[in-house]
Amino acid sequence: MILPERQNLTFLSPFLKYLATIQKEGDSLPPLTVISEQLGISLASLREQLEVARALGLVEVRPRVGIRILPYSLKPALLQSAGFAIQMDEAYFSQFSDLRKQVETGFWYQGVRSMSPADRQLLLTLVERAEEKLNGTSPQIPHEEHRELHLSMYRKLNNPFVMGVLEAYWDLYEAVGLAYYTDMTYLCRVWNYHRRMVEAILNDDLDLGFQLLIEHAGLLTERQRPDVVPRFE
Repeated sequence: MILPERQNLTFLSPFLKYLATIQKEGDSLPPLTVISEQLGISLASLREQLEVARALGLVEVRPRVGIRILPYSLKPALLQSAGFAIQMDEAYFSQFSDLRKQVETGFWYQGVRSMSPADRQLLLTLVERAEEKLNGTSPQIPHEEHRELHLSMYRKLNNPFVMGVLEAYWDLYEAVGLAYYTDMTYLCRVWNYHRRMVEAILNDDLDLGFQLLIEHAGLLTERQRPDVVPRFE
């Protein structure tokens, strides 16, 4: 069987090229013996290439179910690579954080304009839920609301590369311990910015919202890291 090649991407393995020609999320693949014969490679080589595809989040392998194609996401590959870098030197997290800031600011207008009125109203709901956690008798860190607020502003772009960077950032943010930061004064400042930013979005004042986003992003550089930072073990 001769498979069509859309591009001359010579750095891709035969199995990744094979997956790219299928492009049907949720479909199950034939047995490895069949794929091996189709591609003209050994089973051992095919299994190695399959493991790479699994690490990249392109397929899942389950007992009695087989190999299933997953929706494309950049996040798994970024987590493997950036996580490795941060394991070597935690200073790499600051550089990845800078990348995230550039992505958020670069796609701000597109992201917010792609949101429906209901999407925008949800942002206010997240702010109100976070404020309830912060102002309760037993204050809680509204990390879930923080993550969802930022991701919601870009989700309707349907751009897997933008979302891959942003989703990977929040996973790494949790992994290095920043989700457990307990300086309530700092958190109240952050959510004050969030409320003003969301109110600007609801009022369709996107320029003001953009300026608040930039100011808010600068807060992270002022923040001291927690005394105990979990590693990736």
